[in-house]
Amino acid sequence: MSGKTDFNDLNLLIKSGNPIITIETHEELRALNLLGEIANFLNKPLFGWDHVDGMRRTDLSHDLAEIENTQDPLEALAQIKASNRSCIFALCDFHPHFEDAPKIVRLLKEIAQNHTNVNHNIVFISHSIDLPAEVKRYSASFQLSLPNEQQLEQLIRQEAKKWSQAHQGQKVKTDNATLKKLVRNLTGMTYADARTLIRNVIGDGAITEAELPAINKAKFELLDMDGVLSFEYETSKFSEVGGLKNLKSWLQHREHVFLDRDIPLDPPKGLMLVGVQGGGKSLAAKSVAGMWGLPLLRLDFGALYNKYHGETEKNLRESLKMAELMSPSVLWLDEIEKGVSSGDSDGGTSQRVLATLLTWMAEKQKQVFIVATANDISRLPPELMRKGRLDEIFFVDLPDFESRIEIFAIHIKRRDQDTAKIRLAELAKASEGFTGSEIEQAVVSALYRAYAEKKLLSTDAILEAVKQTRPLSVVMAEKVQGLRDWAKDRTVMAN
Repeated sequence: MSGKTDFNDLNLLIKSGNPIITIETHEELRALNLLGEIANFLNKPLFGWDHVDGMRRTDLSHDLAEIENTQDPLEALAQIKASNRSCIFALCDFHPHFEDAPKIVRLLKEIAQNHTNVNHNIVFISHSIDLPAEVKRYSASFQLSLPNEQQLEQLIRQEAKKWSQAHQGQKVKTDNATLKKLVRNLTGMTYADARTLIRNVIGDGAITEAELPAINKAKFELLDMDGVLSFEYETSKFSEVGGLKNLKSWLQHREHVFLDRDIPLDPPKGLMLVGVQGGGKSLAAKSVAGMWGLPLLRLDFGALYNKYHGETEKNLRESLKMAELMSPSVLWLDEIEKGVSSGDSDGGTSQRVLATLLTWMAEKQKQVFIVATANDISRLPPELMRKGRLDEIFFVDLPDFESRIEIFAIHIKRRDQDTAKIRLAELAKASEGFTGSEIEQAVVSALYRAYAEKKLLSTDAILEAVKQTRPLSVVMAEKVQGLRDWAKDRTVMAN
């Protein structure tokens, strides 16, 4: 399934006198079919080559007998060089033979240099192609287009029709809102991969919103970028975050503008969350994706760094490219100060990482919403903090009284306990200065004690756990207060 754009673009490369063309793709059959259409249009013979069958003509109604003794790549290139008739040659999975093969490189160079006399077109098709420098100057690269939203919806309807025919005319159940979300989440996939995921979704005869996170995870795995970038499968619903009323309201006002590209407003770029460690920044980052129904990708700056020169920046570029392929998506830059902090102690790597990140932020066209979290704001460079890079800087402060009531209730309910029997206001009063994670640990500690004593969870047990906890606001009082003073006139309060 290739559109007119693919046909026109590849046809132009062939007609423009490019002796070597590379197509990096996992959709080999689609690339070969496209070449067949172009060969027929240009009235040029098309030959295919692989390690199993060697060279054979493929542009007729059926494959001709293979040319003998051409499984060897050197022999295949020799046949191409010896041919005096202008042809297109599609060489599949040829890439392993470029290394330490001076004869192959020389043959390719001679074929390319003779293009004005015999205008052969050699098209390399593989998942990864790195041409030797000697022949790269004679080459052009081509990329198969990815399906747009209209084509993806057409694919879904085609597969739903096939399912219906195989199940006595039953209809695949869904609704328009879920269908649109599925189409949106499939963007960035190839036709083949999108079709596979669609078949998995409609296997039970229904397309439901509950299946979308699994689709995003499968999409991430197919794109194969695990390690530096991780897929956060469990994105918390925003109702599970206590407090942060201003942040929630800010996001609600911008959700439709970000997701609907037809709205004539500048889409939101992202936000930064700074605050006390354990105060809920990570949970808030996860919840942005949960609230908007988008995949969440977490960039680990610790895994990003590599001892070899240039590899760290390459890792970052590949991570950002993945975020774009997963778009619309939320990219969580966790503890960003670890990757872009000022200083020359790392040989300038952090400065190059910062430059790469800022350039991408300024030029990105895809729907990638950035959520950066930081614990030490003093280590962040001013270039990243200025207005225009991100839309807003929110300070996640220690939860107030009402927020602490809400947080206690969330963690008690999450563990299947009855909040009606717990004096939440009394717990909130006793836990002044606690972070959200410290409140959670008090509930967990009380549950352990109740289990050991074979009792139900009680207010007194949680109060005892609170009294035994020395919160960060006490242990590191000066540092916490300094951070709060800094944020007072420089940021927007998340709560």
